[in-house]
Amino acid sequence: MIVTGRMFRSVRPYVELAGLDDPVVCYQGAVVADPATGEFLRHVPIPLAVAREAIEVIEGDGFATLNCYVDDDLVVSHETSGARAYADFQHIPLREVGDLLRWLDRPPTKLVIVDEPETLDVYKPRLLDRFDGRLFIAKSLPFFLELASPEVSKGSGLAFLAARLGFTPERTVAFGDGENDFELLEWAGYGIAVENAHGELKRRADWICPGPDEEGVAAVIEAYLAARA
Repeated sequence: MIVTGRMFRSVRPYVELAGLDDPVVCYQGAVVADPATGEFLRHVPIPLAVAREAIEVIEGDGFATLNCYVDDDLVVSHETSGARAYADFQHIPLREVGDLLRWLDRPPTKLVIVDEPETLDVYKPRLLDRFDGRLFIAKSLPFFLELASPEVSKGSGLAFLAARLGFTPERTVAFGDGENDFELLEWAGYGIAVENAHGELKRRADWICPGPDEEGVAAVIEAYLAARA
């Protein structure tokens, strides 16, 4: 199963390339989608009033790049170098709408602030204090601070998938590398962090496998399948 913070339209080509047909968890768990049909089986957006409040606060604090995700589209008020870098990284189009607050009239799936890692590290506690219990807030990559519904996490997305497909936490192994993977590894019966993972995730994990340069995740899966053969 693929569980990611990425947009569905961003991850879908990789799912198709891998030949996977199981639903994929996207947007930090806010969306569970069928890669064959494109249908959203689960969608938990940010309540509109909370999203508008967050946008007003973030823009008021001077952040130039705030990404808004609506209907699996990436929307910004104006294109910035940060927004363009994010869109290029995700291989997706970028839509400019001008005044984001005036344009937004329905609940967005998530919001992402793009800035320097040190700036986001300082700013994150302010948002946590302001929106405690009203938003899920975590960094996915050092330059991206992500905001979603408080009902959302990769763990909740996988739990939805487990109920739909009929597997349990006790028989689930999860791999992760970022602070947005905390809930994912906590939900799974056995949580594995890769060697280059966020320090706190490594401390919480049941085990640490080699990093991507050594194809650690693939090595673990292959070893498990070989042991069952």
